[in-house]
Amino acid sequence: MINHEISILYPLLERFVRWLNAYGETSYDHQSYFAGPIGGRAKALYYKYPLLGALAVLPMIFSEAFLPSARRLFWHPMRFPIADAHYAMGFAYLSQALHRDEYYHRASDFLENLISTRSPGYKHYGWGYPFDWVTRNGIYRANTPFITTLPYIYEAFSSVYQIDQNNKWLDVMRSIAEHAANDYQDFEIEPGVASCAYSPASDDKGGVINASAYRAALLMAASKQFADEAYKAQSERNVNFVLLMQQQNGSWLYASDSVRDFVDHFHTCFVLKALAKIEKLTGHAGCCQAIDKGIDYYVNNLFDNQGLPKPFSKAPRLTVYKNELYDYAECINLCVLLHGRYPKLDVTLERVCKDLIGRWQKPDGSFRSRKLYMGWDDVPMHRWAQSQIFRSLSFLLKQKVGLSQ
Repeated sequence: MINHEISILYPLLERFVRWLNAYGETSYDHQSYFAGPIGGRAKALYYKYPLLGALAVLPMIFSEAFLPSARRLFWHPMRFPIADAHYAMGFAYLSQALHRDEYYHRASDFLENLISTRSPGYKHYGWGYPFDWVTRNGIYRANTPFITTLPYIYEAFSSVYQIDQNNKWLDVMRSIAEHAANDYQDFEIEPGVASCAYSPASDDKGGVINASAYRAALLMAASKQFADEAYKAQSERNVNFVLLMQQQNGSWLYASDSVRDFVDHFHTCFVLKALAKIEKLTGHAGCCQAIDKGIDYYVNNLFDNQGLPKPFSKAPRLTVYKNELYDYAECINLCVLLHGRYPKLDVTLERVCKDLIGRWQKPDGSFRSRKLYMGWDDVPMHRWAQSQIFRSLSFLLKQKVGLSQ
């Protein structure tokens, strides 16, 4: 069975790589509607004056639901550091699974691009979005570093470092860890429990659950890599916040501010993945218990009647799509990380991969971005989530190859 699965995954990934080579490394994004001045002002108006702003964003929402290719009218293709990190990891996994040097070199090229696109103005390495991001709490200017981007890039450099032991990558990893440790403010909830800021911005008040989970996992990994107890101590404070914020039913709200109280698929995966990585490194009993509760909620509330990933269990607003490629990618990542531990999750992995292979990959090798209520969003977007699905399937292939040996 495992060799059969490998024989399916490998051609699928090969088709994707051929598509990526032809398409290039810049793309539109689901935020393309709001990345430019017109969309950005409309979104800001919506947050300030919801009724009036709803009229302003209506054309973008209509386009997203019925004519997604029209996003090209609002902004231009961009290069995304978080996508480069996922591609680097994916190619590193392929190199390890298949022992092909060209994949290692491709992973290294993505790391070089990341070095050249770091956020300016900071002592240590950080990355964010290449566009102005309008949120309900204000505008994050282009290239503002985010703690939610940083761990993927740390892991990308770590994945390639495991192959070639190049100290150049190790130096970047140390700089990333220093940035994560020193440039994001902690907000103490109670002794030994702290939420971290999403960005280094002075007005960022924290409270986003997955942000603290990301930072905790990154710093715990760095504490092991560099034998640094200070990183571990910081990580534990953020871990304790994530554990404290888990709801009685096992879920995590997006944030602790009583405003962003939705529960969605891929953010739930982000939190569970972070706890799984910390547990693997440390044997943390609290993480183990939280994962047990979280997986029970996840499998029972974040899949539709067909057992396929659904975007929300508690939605913040009306959605224009039924299924999301990003959710499939993060579901696969989580299932691979916890392989063999939860039978329901292993069954879920088989079902999700079968649907992904059967319906989502297009003839050119790329993947559909969203299943809309009417048709599909077929615009390929590296950040949302071509790179994530490539990374997750490469991760799965690497696991299957390891099990077959």
